[in-house]
Amino acid sequence: MLAKRLTSFLKLSPKPKISSAVKDADEKQGKYFARKAVSFVLITITGGVALSALDDLSIYHGCSSKAMEDASKNQAIIDAIGEPIVKGSWYNASLAVAHKRQSVSCSFPVSGPLGSGVLQLKAVRDGDDSWSSFFLPRDWEILVMDALLHVPGNEEKHQTLRINLSPKLSPSIACTDCVACPSDRSEAKLSSNQ
Repeated sequence: MLAKRLTSFLKLSPKPKISSAVKDADEKQGKYFARKAVSFVLITITGGVALSALDDLSIYHGCSSKAMEDASKNQAIIDAIGEPIVKGSWYNASLAVAHKRQSVSCSFPVSGPLGSGVLQLKAVRDGDDSWSSFFLPRDWEILVMDALLHVPGNEEKHQTLRINLSPKLSPSIACTDCVACPSDRSEAKLSSNQ
């Protein structure tokens, strides 16, 4: 009991008083700077996220537009889902970027009067990754593109088709027979002589 009274007495001991006006002014100024710092950090983070989202949206628009050009010219897709071929909404698409935003993997829905499907592609682009390239349109080169199409019909005739739309390799890029290097030829002669 005596210990309780002693601790309560020590807690209530008078403290030296600082001018309350000075203390209030310091607290208000500290709170003001804290609010400004928090606001600045939140605005900076929000701006960074918004710029990243806009960059992703421009990448999606560039590569999907290129893919739609190729798909609308492909006769197999036109025969399967009809014309006009329409790109689906962007929020149903998936996008993965890599290698400093120089490589992209994308899939998005398409539809036509006879059916619907999904275009899947992998594309790359050349060029610098500076701030000026952020505002300029990007030229994507599609490496691989497939269309997975669903064509409804009678109860017996549901069809799911996979159409490869990958660009054909040009003759200059096509594989050629390997020719042994001069150093390999001399090693081959030495091993055959032994």
